[in-house]
Amino acid sequence: MKNFNDTLAIFENINNIKEIKLFNANGHEAGNILNKPGSQRSIKLYNHLFLIFGELNKNAAIEGLDLYCEHVEDAKNNPGKHPNIDRLLDIVKKNETLRIEII
Repeated sequence: MKNFNDTLAIFENINNIKEIKLFNANGHEAGNILNKPGSQRSIKLYNHLFLIFGELNKNAAIEGLDLYCEHVEDAKNNPGKHPNIDRLLDIVKKNETLRIEII
């Protein structure tokens, strides 16, 4: 069984990323992830999804949830504890698409 830390090793370097901004279909900011301790692993995952899918759609969210591995069950059992996973779960549930901007 794979785990999230092992999965991180396949992701691209994120040293040049300051922030990832997410925008809804209306162009309004729908969230952001700062490249700082505590969120760098999510920056790596969201950047990886951006490089593969170009946006955060249902398929990207499903892939992201698979890559978050063991943390998804904890997020489902503790809403709000893992907001970047919660966002992916919400995208799958609502079948929405968010535009990703890498800063």
